[in-house]
This record gives sequence, C-alpha cells and structure tokens, in this order.
Amino acid sequence: MAYLSDPKETIAVLNRYGFHFKKNFGQNFLIDSHVLDKIIASAGVTKDDVVLEIGPGIGTMTQALCEAAGEVVAVEIDSTLIPILREDTCKDYDNLTIINEDVLKVDLAAVCEEHGGKALKVVANLPYYITTPIIMGLFEKRVPIESITVMVQKEVAYRMQAGPGTKDYGALSLAVQYYSEPYLAANVPQNCFIPRPNVDSAVIRLTSHKEPPVEVKDEKLMFALIRAAFGQRRKTFANSAGNSKEVPYTKEQMGEAFERMGLDPNVRGEALTLEQFAELSNALTAQ
Repeated sequence: MAYLSDPKETIAVLNRYGFHFKKNFGQNFLIDSHVLDKIIASAGVTKDDVVLEIGPGIGTMTQALCEAAGEVVAVEIDSTLIPILREDTCKDYDNLTIINEDVLKVDLAAVCEEHGGKALKVVANLPYYITTPIIMGLFEKRVPIESITVMVQKEVAYRMQAGPGTKDYGALSLAVQYYSEPYLAANVPQNCFIPRPNVDSAVIRLTSHKEPPVEVKDEKLMFALIRAAFGQRRKTFANSAGNSKEVPYTKEQMGEAFERMGLDPNVRGEALTLEQFAELSNALTAQ
C-alpha cells in the first residue's frame, strides 16, 4: 500500500478522483512524513488507545494512526472524501470507523461508549477557521478525553500556552489551561502541506487535567469574567466587566471584590492569572 506522506502519491490520489480543495472546509493536506511521525509520537498513540481523528482528508494521518492505535474513529465533514477513504487509501484497515458528519454534531459520548468507555486521544490536522470551536467543544462537552494533539495555526498554538502579561495571553489561553496542560511539540512550515496555507503551523498537545487546577463555584461566571476582561483589553478590568452584559455585577460590586482580594482596582485583565479569575468569581458569588 502506498503511503500518502509521499507527495507524489497524494497528487496521484487527488487526480484519480478529480478532487478539488474546498476553501470553506479549510483543507490543507499534510505531505511530510517527519511531521506525521512527530504528531503520532507527541500524541503517544499505542495499541491500547482509541483515537478520534477530526478531518482525515484523504487519509494521510489516518493511515499512520491505524497502524499505531488499537481503534481509530475518523470524522470527516466532506462527503466527497468518504469514497477515497473507504474504497482506496484506508480500505485495508479493519480498526477504522469513518463517520461522515460535522464533528460538532457528533455524539462523542456515544463513541466512547461504543469503544468500552475508554477515554479518547484526539489527533487532528484541524481546519484553522474552526480550531477554537472544535477544541472548546471537546472540552465543554465533558467527553472522556485523555489528550488532544492537533495541528493548528502557529499563533493560535502560542496563545494556548501563553501566560499573564504577555501579548498572546487571552481568553483562549485561560480556557485551554483550565481544562488541560498545553505543550508545544513542533513548529511546521507552510511547505509541509498541499495546498500551502498562508500561515505557519504548529503541533500542540493538550493533556486533560484529571481535576481542574482551580476551584470555582460558578464556571459560567468565571468564563464570563474572562471574556469581559479581554473584550476590551485597553480598559481596566473593572470597567470592562462592568460594561459586559454577561457579568451580572456592578462596578461597585466588582470594586468590593477586588478590595477583598487585595487587587488594584485599575488592574487590566491580561495581568490576572487563572487562579485570580477563579478567586474573583468565587468572591462575587459569595456576595
């Protein structure tokens, strides 16, 4: 069987099926075997694992995952790719299940149950336009997930692991770090894909926390505070949150909570840690 990490084989498959890339699906197929090996190694895939692949494309990573994992569930939204996967590039793998659906609509809890309730390892070359909704959807649905190892836009990967006071730090940093421990595994240049994207990429692994790193009484409120803090970065946090329709507290109440925490009322959200956002949320809830 020919491996799709060989660019010539990828082009041959695309020509054989007359496949045309669809911009609305953000399709960029990986054609570098070294990067492929790095992703599989970073994810730590073994024969004991059930892997969820999002957006398998023509099956480049799918082939490698099927050989490394016990079971692979590949979710592909583009129906024109399904015959290529099932009848050609991945037809020889009996440990592969292909689902033609939008991953945001798939009942992943049912997928877990069908595979013995085992926590999933997610591995994907994600469409960049929908990276954040997919990752946050996976976490927020509370599906049993051991880790998420994904190819994303480099700037997004940097934001996921950024800390307070840095230019990349924001709501995404805090959300990702609440649910997981991020690790930047590799930077990936544009020439590793067909067609070439307009940006550089990175592989990041998000290892799920067994327990959240902070205790928070009202997660919804904490994330509303976080969104408010970064919605107007140049304003003080008290002003940003006081102007937010999501935050049901006045500037005066915010000020009182800040005072109890010993925080400067003129602090900006980008200076606060995840622990401080949780503490502030708990202080407001206790009022």
